[in-house]
Amino acid sequence: MSGFFVDWNGDLRATDDPGGGYTCEVDLPVRYVAVKNKNGVTIHEATLYRNQADLDKAKIKATLVPGSKSWGSPKEGF
Repeated sequence: MSGFFVDWNGDLRATDDPGGGYTCEVDLPVRYVAVKNKNGVTIHEATLYRNQADLDKAKIKATLVPGSKSWGSPKEGF
């Protein structure tokens, strides 16, 4: 299931391309996203937004970034 979530830097990411070598586990009924590392450890939890209408309803104005964008912040030197 494709959708979107907001990462810890406030960027919008697609569940099918979260980047950083991570994968997403989506629980559609509760609108939950678990972002997992290559070992299956959950490193980030977020709300699932299924489409633009869900983002608009939640007043999310974050910018959609490609999976190639680092999860690190500029403050951290990324």
